[in-house]
Amino acid sequence: MADWRADLRARGYRLTPQRELVLQAVQELDHASPEEVLTKVRQTATGVNISTVYRTLDLLEKLGLVSHTHLSHGAPAYHAATEPDHVHLVCRNCESVTEIDPSLAAGLVEDVAAEHGFHTDVRHLTLFGTCAECS
Repeated sequence: MADWRADLRARGYRLTPQRELVLQAVQELDHASPEEVLTKVRQTATGVNISTVYRTLDLLEKLGLVSHTHLSHGAPAYHAATEPDHVHLVCRNCESVTEIDPSLAAGLVEDVAAEHGFHTDVRHLTLFGTCAECS
């Protein structure tokens, strides 16, 4: 964790206990909504509010320490940027979330780049459908 602390200071940001707690919560919870992060943070720091969590998540994402994706119509889900890249499969029936290797989407990514000149960030890619158990 020392690297992110040094990076934060080097960019002129103060290292606050709230920022550290938010990052730790994201790392522990994996694919957590801001509300879930808040609940985890409040186990240690009861005075933290949701706007602090949102601002901190935004900063941590700008610093490349967390990433987000949308697994539903609700709030984004955050995970540590140290996790390997992956694509999310979300079942519309049971709402299960499965992570797959981004190489499985390589054909789509290549076709989109060739046809539209658009370079896809698969870390934010979520595919919705029906899982094998619900089919």
